[in-house]
Amino acid sequence: MMLTFVGAKVTTENTLITRSLVVLGMCLWGLTLHGLASESDSSPPLVSVPEAVAQSEEEMQPYAERLAGTSVKFDMVPIPGGTFQMGSPETEEGREDDEGPVHEVKISPFWMGKHEVTWDSYEIFMLSLDTERRELTGKPATKFDKLADAVARPTKPYTDMTFGMGKSGFPAISMTQTAAKRYCEWVSARTGRYYRLPTEAEWEYACRAGSQTAYHFGDDVDQLREYAWFYDPDEDLPGYHKVGQLKPNAFGLHDMHGNVAEWVLDQYVPNYDAFAGKTVEDPFVEAATIYPRSVRGGSWDDDPEWLRSAARRGSTNDWKRQDPQLPQSIWYFTDAQFLGLRVVRPLTPPSQEERTSYGIDEAQRTQPRE
Repeated sequence: MMLTFVGAKVTTENTLITRSLVVLGMCLWGLTLHGLASESDSSPPLVSVPEAVAQSEEEMQPYAERLAGTSVKFDMVPIPGGTFQMGSPETEEGREDDEGPVHEVKISPFWMGKHEVTWDSYEIFMLSLDTERRELTGKPATKFDKLADAVARPTKPYTDMTFGMGKSGFPAISMTQTAAKRYCEWVSARTGRYYRLPTEAEWEYACRAGSQTAYHFGDDVDQLREYAWFYDPDEDLPGYHKVGQLKPNAFGLHDMHGNVAEWVLDQYVPNYDAFAGKTVEDPFVEAATIYPRSVRGGSWDDDPEWLRSAARRGSTNDWKRQDPQLPQSIWYFTDAQFLGLRVVRPLTPPSQEERTSYGIDEAQRTQPRE
């Protein structure tokens, strides 16, 4: 794959060729969703959260975001901006070649979900329970209801997507990156605040929380059980666990190591050669192909080395092996019962071009539909 370094971003050659067409297409295709951006920026949020308002990094506070019309809320934690060394040294035990070369990265401040997204909110999106509830009660749709209704939702799953591992308080799993991005759009519409997936650099910076060790707490794998759920051959019922039960990292984030692996925005690339010898600001590898895309953090089904702060993996079509549909679903990875997501909200509202690059991309828009 041909990569081109452009400022703080890396884009694939195909992305550069089609960039102007994609932006134009998004403008036409997304009038409703881009209305979300303009209305959300100029109108009061649906749910007033004073702690969510900040004009500078110094004003950032933790806050609880609530989805109006439900009892569901999720906690957001401020992550200060800073500089760190991304990747792992060749001497780190368990290191893979895709974790280097180590390079300096500057990250702008943002908020990040204190926990992985749980079924409590994701199921409302996945099954359109908000729309069904409104129809049953006969309540008129608000401006924000209409914006949320305009976001594409998953088709109904053909099986229980928890696979019997638990629902309330447990992490949502088995969604494609397309579904994860649409969830972020839906939350943005439902709250009036802009949410998205983290970039790979943001994720690692937040996970490390100022550390440069294999794990955010140090290098001693014997301490991992205090912070992470990972593969245990002696566990009677292996699977994910309720979020937030173990120790957080220095930023106050739980389950950054293990429990479920987490989607990030970037195309997976086999190394960081494009960034070698540079200090890059807010890097992001825009995706031009459906596979592979980056996943971070490791899971309940992984050995400890896959939970390290720098560990990476790329998505694969094998994660749909059991999907009986033809063409296979764009929404579900039935065989990725280890995969979930976590949201971020940048302090500085993104430009329209940035929203476009972080959102549904050309490869995702042109996938065969089930």
